[in-house]
Amino acid sequence: MASRGTVKASGNFAASADAEVLYKAMKGLGTDEDAILQLLAARSNTQRQEIKASYKTLFGKDLIDDLKGELGGKFETLIVALMTPPIAYDMTCLRNAIKGAGTDEKVLVEILSSRTPAQVKDIIAAYRQEYDDDLEEDICGDTSGHFKRLLVILLQANRQKGIQEGNVESDAQVLFKAGEEKFGTDEQSFVTILGNRSAEHLRKVFDAYMKMSGYEMEETIKRETSGNLEDLLLAVVKCARSVPAYFAETLYYAMKGAGTDDDTLIRVMVTRSEVDLLDIRTEFRRMFSCSLFSMVKGDTGGDYRKALLLLCGGDDA
Repeated sequence: MASRGTVKASGNFAASADAEVLYKAMKGLGTDEDAILQLLAARSNTQRQEIKASYKTLFGKDLIDDLKGELGGKFETLIVALMTPPIAYDMTCLRNAIKGAGTDEKVLVEILSSRTPAQVKDIIAAYRQEYDDDLEEDICGDTSGHFKRLLVILLQANRQKGIQEGNVESDAQVLFKAGEEKFGTDEQSFVTILGNRSAEHLRKVFDAYMKMSGYEMEETIKRETSGNLEDLLLAVVKCARSVPAYFAETLYYAMKGAGTDDDTLIRVMVTRSEVDLLDIRTEFRRMFSCSLFSMVKGDTGGDYRKALLLLCGGDDA
């Protein structure tokens, strides 16, 4: 499958030459931020890891420590994120979401609803190796109720494969009985079905549900649930429909209105840059009738903006 990312591996790549460029950019008085962002945005994550290794070999110093020493603020956060291997980055985001003051549920929702089962398994293994802790236990200790149950189901990374034709109607029926048709809501049915079925299967269930109830699944969830559980159920439904559309919406609301949610903006732009950011751009244009490029440009500044626009990879005016 061809990557739908905006960032591709550089063709004529030499890690040691790149390491030299970065060293020169930080050496002496003042830092050449432009050289740093131009180079790192034009390399794949795998190549950035090679540059990091080469930097240590050539200069006996840790590249990330040097970058942190020279850069600051959101630009530094973005560059360090670009330098982190994807699984390690997800693992660190989850760790910080749980171990910080209070729990950042938004991060748990975004990562666990959008990653593939294989990625979730890798994240759990990396988390255990790095922190000697069980990610599931840590999440359980920090969450409760049906929100916790659905997170636990997603952490099993055990979704069924393909479409169970025989169950499409019955799944839709169960959801209808659990929500619209009954006084109060049977959240467990939503959690079990939405957590365990494949995306293809769920799309068929949503169609059947619409025919049966006259409602889109998202409308029902908004009416029948609230808080963190609502956020997670909606994210799971949206990712089943289209992961790029889910991230287009996530980016839009990170920038819309007063103030920017830079943590989310950085997280999504970095983690999707080699995966599906081209598709996210297309969805963004379709859903919000402006381009991702123009919104990022209007919402950010300085080297931080320059680097984000390079990751964006072009305008869909």
